Amino acid sequence: MKKNDLLEIIIEDMSSEGLGIGHAAGMAVFVKDAVIGDRVRAKVVKVKKTCVYARLEEILSPGADRVPPVCAAARRCGGCQIQEMSYPAQLRMKERKVRENLARIGGLTLPDEIFCPIIGMKDPWHYRNKAQFPVGEDRDGNIIAGFYAGRTHTIIDNHRCEIGIDENQSVLEAVISWMQEYGVRPYRETDGSGVIRHVCTRAGFSTGDLMVVIVASSDKLKEEQALVSRIREAVKVRSIVLNTNRAQTNVILGKKSRVLYGTDYIEDRIGPLTYRISAGSFYQVNPEQTQVLYGIALEYADLTGQETVWDLYCGTGTISLFLAQRAGRVFGIEIVEEAVRKARENAKLNHIDNCEFIAGKAEDLAGDLPDADVIVVDPPRKGLDRTLIETILRVRPERIVYVSCDSATLARDLALFDKGGYAVRKVQPVDQFCHTVHVETVCLLTHS
Repeated sequence: MKKNDLLEIIIEDMSSEGLGIGHAAGMAVFVKDAVIGDRVRAKVVKVKKTCVYARLEEILSPGADRVPPVCAAARRCGGCQIQEMSYPAQLRMKERKVRENLARIGGLTLPDEIFCPIIGMKDPWHYRNKAQFPVGEDRDGNIIAGFYAGRTHTIIDNHRCEIGIDENQSVLEAVISWMQEYGVRPYRETDGSGVIRHVCTRAGFSTGDLMVVIVASSDKLKEEQALVSRIREAVKVRSIVLNTNRAQTNVILGKKSRVLYGTDYIEDRIGPLTYRISAGSFYQVNPEQTQVLYGIALEYADLTGQETVWDLYCGTGTISLFLAQRAGRVFGIEIVEEAVRKARENAKLNHIDNCEFIAGKAEDLAGDLPDADVIVVDPPRKGLDRTLIETILRVRPERIVYVSCDSATLARDLALFDKGGYAVRKVQPVDQFCHTVHVETVCLLTHS
């Protein structure tokens, strides 16, 4: 098999990156924009030792689960990898992926009474409370904004994201019209010229609060009040923030922010708790499913009011404060100092005084905490540090609640806990990111 060969294959599965997987000449073939059940013609673009990457040329016969995309930019945009798969099929695929990873990587084949069916959404659209739109220009010099195409920094001009809030379109059009009127140019990665890099939005679904963040290469904009007026005419907004980022980096937000209008935060509620969210705060992007996720974590923690709880990788304290409602004491550890400050503010805002938040690496600080009855972990995609797992096993809590955004690293870590004497008692996948390949999973572990 060589580059530019044409293949006819049937798509049998999906990769962790949302590529359709078929087989030809004994090799796996990965095809973007193909979904399970499709029979496709694809052109080989890269040949590796064990697999082939190919470009979709034609859908010869669509699979039973293929549906028309809602978004016109679905194929070009790198956001929704599986929008052309029916939502029930997405849920089946995600649930199967979690099961397969636990079995293949973790050596855990779990019965149905332990592995629970995935929890999806009734309406899997417009669920995201956060968006980050890069701003640039097309070949003719026209200002565009949208999302990056997959694995590139090529901007797909698209002002309406079907998994985002409706206000995004009005915000983008207001900012672009202001840029056009006052001659403000978008930032150019190639030479560092221009000013506007990103337009970001954050929304409080329960409160109706909206924050608009303008990320620029300057700490002062031309006609700032005209920009504020333009945005306020377009949408009801609580906060408009100018964030300065002069670095030639992929990181979106810089370290310096200034309020142009309103407050430097918005508020949202999850269950009975209120959270303040700043431009740089970590906060789950799907509040409806977050309440489901945290409810499961709280159920698995099985608190009576007396327990000492560790919440590792606590972010702005969202899970910590949920746990504190039923725990004796909660210690939250988070490496991002701004997030820790926000966690303390959120505790004060909710009149919760049995939480202590500490800034630092969980693997460095956990050993100095009072021994825990329950430990909750919600790590990034890379999973838990090996030394942290060893610390948790040494403390030997009654229960461990593991919240994971990557079932592959989850499976790896569960295998280590299994060797350390902890058995998996419950696994609950939750579809937090509809139309993407990502899935959240909550696990309960207790002594074997």
